[in-house]
Amino acid sequence: MSTAYGRKVLTSVLAGFAASAVLIVAIGAQNAFVLRQGLRREHVLAVVAVCALSDLLLILAGIGGLGAVVTARPDAVTVIRWVGAAFLVAYAVLAARRALRPAALNPAERAPATLGATLLTCLALTYLNPHVYLDTVLLLGSVAQQHPHRWLFGLGAAAASLVWFTALGAGAHRLAPLLARPAAWRVLDGLIAVVMLGVAVTLVVS
Repeated sequence: MSTAYGRKVLTSVLAGFAASAVLIVAIGAQNAFVLRQGLRREHVLAVVAVCALSDLLLILAGIGGLGAVVTARPDAVTVIRWVGAAFLVAYAVLAARRALRPAALNPAERAPATLGATLLTCLALTYLNPHVYLDTVLLLGSVAQQHPHRWLFGLGAAAASLVWFTALGAGAHRLAPLLARPAAWRVLDGLIAVVMLGVAVTLVVS
C-alpha cells in the first residue's frame, strides 16, 4: 500500500471518528440513559453494546443510501417523530418522579432492573428518537459520500461511538461516592427529566 493511499485511508477514518465524536458527545436521551446505567452498574456492557452496534448499523445504512429513502418518505419520519416524543415524555415523567423521591445509590438495597427491560428501554431510546437518524443516517451518511473511502469513514464514525459509550458506561462508577446521597440522585434524575423533555419538545416543534 502506497504512502499516499495510506494517508487517504487514515484521513477518512479520522474524519469519520471526529465527525461522529462531535455529534454524540452532546447530552441527549441515549447518553443520559447510558450514564444512569453506568452509575447503577446495571447491565452496562449490554447497554453499551446495543448503543454502539445500533450506531454502526445506522451509519452504514446511511452510507449505503438509506438516508435518501428516509428523506423521500416524510410521512414515516413524522410518525417516528411523534412516537419518539411520546416515549421521551413518558420517560421524563418517570425520571421526575424519581427526582421527587430520590434514594441513595446502594445496589445492595435495590434489585437491578431485568436485562430484558433494560435492553427494551435502550432500544426504544435509540430507535424511537429521530435525532439518532438525523445524526447517523442522514448527516454522517451524507458527509461520508464526500470521502474517497466512505466505508472506512463509517467505521471511523462507529469507532468513535464505541469509544464514547464505553467511556461513559465504564467511567460513570467513579461518580458513585458522590451519588451515595439521595440529594445527588435528585439532581441527576432531575437533569435526565429535563433532557428527555427537551428532546421531546424539539421533536414536536421541529
